[in-house]
Amino acid sequence: MRLSRYFLPLLKETPSDATIASHQLMLRAGMVRQNSAGIYTWLPLGHKVLKRIEQIVREEQNRAGAIEMLMPTIQSAELWKKSGRYDAYGPEMLRITDRHDREMLFGPTNEEMLTDVFSSFVRSYKDLPKILYHVQWKFRDERRPRFGVMRGREFLMKDAYSFDVTPEEARKSYNKMFVAYLNTFERLGLKAIPVRADTGPIGGDLSHEFVILAESGESAVYAHRDLVEMDAPGTNIDFDGDLQSVVDERTAFYSAADEMHDAEAFAAIPEDKRMEARGIEVGHIFYFGTKYSEPFDATVMGPDGKPNLVEMGSYGIGVSRLVGGIIEASHDENGIIWPTEVSPFDVGIINMRAGDAECDAACDDFYAKAQAAGLDPLYDDTSDRGGVKFSRMDLIGLPYQIIIGPRGLKDGIVEVKTRKTGERENLSPDAALAKLTA
Repeated sequence: MRLSRYFLPLLKETPSDATIASHQLMLRAGMVRQNSAGIYTWLPLGHKVLKRIEQIVREEQNRAGAIEMLMPTIQSAELWKKSGRYDAYGPEMLRITDRHDREMLFGPTNEEMLTDVFSSFVRSYKDLPKILYHVQWKFRDERRPRFGVMRGREFLMKDAYSFDVTPEEARKSYNKMFVAYLNTFERLGLKAIPVRADTGPIGGDLSHEFVILAESGESAVYAHRDLVEMDAPGTNIDFDGDLQSVVDERTAFYSAADEMHDAEAFAAIPEDKRMEARGIEVGHIFYFGTKYSEPFDATVMGPDGKPNLVEMGSYGIGVSRLVGGIIEASHDENGIIWPTEVSPFDVGIINMRAGDAECDAACDDFYAKAQAAGLDPLYDDTSDRGGVKFSRMDLIGLPYQIIIGPRGLKDGIVEVKTRKTGERENLSPDAALAKLTA
């Protein structure tokens, strides 16, 4: 994409109501525009990041055996009355009435809807296990929406729901999602740790929250340092095998968000292994047994020919929240530093003298070769000053910058800047391209 043809409305000044880095940088970098409290338009740059994160989440759900579908944003209040949550959920639920005076709501989550779908079609234990998921916009009417997309009212979320015939089988589904989440966040360039957490209004017994560490985190996190330093299980793991040991290896270490913190247990950890930090929740998984299958009579015939209520769990990832979370974990005083897999463009090409025949030809050539090599480049072909171009590229945070100017071209070289480290090196255009595609 040529920058002269792109829509990238940058802000020179940081809006006064943006108090954390991700909110400030997303507004300044032209990623989003606020429409009303907690509701944003995703501009082209932000939308590209959002879709890349969504695709990684999708790939790891599919790898774990989950099956994608799509449910509507508007739900019938009758489903929620059936589960008993219509009144219990509180003012965060946006309740509406259609023209026929039917009570509806903008879905904050989908346990009721999918349990109703499941109970309409699945009859036998032979059809289990099943994990169904979708990626959909949701709405929760937060009392104080703040921190940009980190605590918005409208948000994009991946939510999955598991159905099993016994509690033991349900634990296997829970473990699949536990492992899939670790791999997902690793691919997103994040270090996310599982912590014991409260189940909240969704209910249930077993729950883990996945948090990334950041100074702006809303929750206090207490954990054993060895847990934080553990690598993700890896994408080659066998999801049809026994994953309990993988989960046990991580849950053996102390970790808790502030509401579940046990100060006495934490104090028993050797002092040099105690870690206290702030955390941002980016995922949450629950096992809640028959909490929803019972009111919806979601049963399957078991091997003994008797009906069994299905055992269920739910598994959420805040896709839009992750955009802000990644920025909180990866930025500096000059702007965003995108991990390679979620960057809106793979590389930025800077023409230091637009209009100069030799510079234009070299940039056009590199741009075409980058595209042919499967890269998605952003080519700054504008007539702006060099300082403006450098600041803009640093702000939007692409992993690499290719700087092409008359001085380097005399020696047959271009400058390659790595955004994360600030390292610069002079390479031939072919060597620079090889570095980007390695």
